[in-house]
Amino acid sequence: MDRLPPLSAIRAFEAAGRLEHFSRAAEELGMTQAAVSYQVRQLEERIGHPLFVREKGGVRLSEAGQRLLPAVTGAFAEMRQAFAGLDEESTGVLSVSASVSLGATWLSARIGRFQLAFPDLAVRLSLSNDVVDLARGEIDLAIRIGRGDWDGLRSDFLFRSHVTPICSPEFIERHEIRCPEDLLRVERLAPNDPWWAGWFAAAGVAESPAPRRGVVLDSQSQEASAVEAGFGIAMMTPLLWRAQLESGRLVQPFDTLYLPGSSNWLVHKAGRTGVRKIERFREWIQQELSRDADLLPEPLLLPPR
Repeated sequence: MDRLPPLSAIRAFEAAGRLEHFSRAAEELGMTQAAVSYQVRQLEERIGHPLFVREKGGVRLSEAGQRLLPAVTGAFAEMRQAFAGLDEESTGVLSVSASVSLGATWLSARIGRFQLAFPDLAVRLSLSNDVVDLARGEIDLAIRIGRGDWDGLRSDFLFRSHVTPICSPEFIERHEIRCPEDLLRVERLAPNDPWWAGWFAAAGVAESPAPRRGVVLDSQSQEASAVEAGFGIAMMTPLLWRAQLESGRLVQPFDTLYLPGSSNWLVHKAGRTGVRKIERFREWIQQELSRDADLLPEPLLLPPR
């Protein structure tokens, strides 16, 4: 069959097949039941296969109908998404979700450059440590931590997760911290976090940190406030604290980085590849990260999934 059947017949079949009911399909489409039945029969005659098994009290999909329905439903979904995308572009609003740690620091400090580069796009930045459901359509893009293998989403690698102890210079001097082993005896934020054990091992410390009581905060933003005030030392991401490290308000006493095994990814619904505002943000954030490449862990290659 070189030519598609009439769209009206395909539309009637899709609604009737999805609902498995001609009357409900007619209500959804604003047609009469007889009109839906006529369109379906026209389609069946066109393709030479029955699409429904007519039974007393209702209908059910035939084998041919079962094979055809998913593709037709998917095609209609893509068309709706494409038209919705045009409407979204006309609004010129880009909504981005990020974790509190990344969004309130590195991203917030740079997002103004995106606005200047694309003044026709208004940016709405939402900060949350919860995983946002992109299928709801309220968020265009999200920065997620994981392996990048989320169903129904396109994932673009940003950078590998990495942490190292960071504190105030006064804390270093007060506790005479000279080697990694010295951190076993000082106040550590979230002292029982597995990241500490991982970092000590990466730094070549044979002794494992003993369990102890300590302060646990929800984000690196909170940890930064605590350590800058001189209370303890925390496992933090140098990328997020470049300004504080360069000014000397915070210090990274050792070069060793711990890589937890996860990575940061820019994700969006797979069907929205090519949407202008999404593509521009993807390009922009990669350029911003390249400016801070010296703070990112080596190698910068995409980790295996």
